[in-house]
Amino acid sequence: MTGRSASRVMSGSLAYLLLLALSFTILLPLGWMITVALKPDYAPVFTSPTQWFPTGDWHWENFGRALSDPARPFLRYTLNTLVIVALNIVGTVISCSLVGYAFARLRFRGREFLFGVLIVTLLIPWHVLLIPQFLMYFKLGWYGTILPLVVPAFFGNAFFIFLIRQYIRTLPRELELAATVDGCNRLQVFWHVVLPLCRPVLAVCVVFSFLTSWNDLLGPLIYLLRNEDYTVAIGMANMVSRANPKLNLLMAANLIMMVPPIVLYFVAQEKLVGGIASVGIKG
Repeated sequence: MTGRSASRVMSGSLAYLLLLALSFTILLPLGWMITVALKPDYAPVFTSPTQWFPTGDWHWENFGRALSDPARPFLRYTLNTLVIVALNIVGTVISCSLVGYAFARLRFRGREFLFGVLIVTLLIPWHVLLIPQFLMYFKLGWYGTILPLVVPAFFGNAFFIFLIRQYIRTLPRELELAATVDGCNRLQVFWHVVLPLCRPVLAVCVVFSFLTSWNDLLGPLIYLLRNEDYTVAIGMANMVSRANPKLNLLMAANLIMMVPPIVLYFVAQEKLVGGIASVGIKG
């Protein structure tokens, strides 16, 4: 083995050791959560020294108890949240891809001005629009339903429109011209040619939309009234606000709520990394 090869192997080994050490540090809080989740009720949680990983008797029934709590049915909360997330993802993909394609490929009067207005809306905080939106939804009779949480997704999101527009501008126009020569109209070109090529950036939009909807607390807290309509974010907040919360059930519920985002990340990991790397290459 030459000196250059040995140096390369040594540097690679050191890099892997450093990554393993950092990974272990990041996983320590997760190990503590699992330890607490598997403890019996009212067992000491904050011990000295800190118990980072579970030992002794493991109470796996805590996960079932966390999901089936009559006062806070997390299984129902999870289903409610998944419905909201699914509708937001569908609405975001449909509306933002159509508008992003129009800004990237269609030629119409005022296109650059409208795109500039779209970008400016990114500077407006969501909280500034909170009261006007609430009054509007209340007058529409949507208060107490999930409609205020899902309908806006079908009218586009400025950030996702910008991402899709930038990505479509990197695609060669020759593919669309070839489809046009074969007799496809604009909608067919978009559906059969452009949209399949946009899978990486759509994966980015799906993951971001999922995380935003899954972790949203303020929106459901404002618009939802009935306990059976609550989401996991409200359920977790209610469990934390109890006078004497059972920390083992709280951590069990928290771990269960972490599963869907983790599964989504591993499923979309390849396209997610590719989409983030390729967005914005062409201005």
